[in-house]
Amino acid sequence: MGDLCNYARIAFDVSNRMKKKQGSKKSGERQPYRIRLPGFVAGKEVGLGDVIKHATSVIGIRACVGCERRAAALSRWFVFTGRH
Repeated sequence: MGDLCNYARIAFDVSNRMKKKQGSKKSGERQPYRIRLPGFVAGKEVGLGDVIKHATSVIGIRACVGCERRAAALSRWFVFTGRH
């Protein structure tokens, strides 16, 4: 039984090393959809989830764990940018 656990641990370590060698970009990972708003966004990019989180916090709604996850997902999918 102990040998089986050691083999599983070694296989897990090897797969993690292979993932690190391939880089941080996953094969199924997509680039976010970029929406240009030249005049409203200055400097760096702002995710949609960050915008919604900021707007709701301004009106007094506190973010829960689900809201944080939702904001992170929206920020990965949609990004507001300024000029090129």
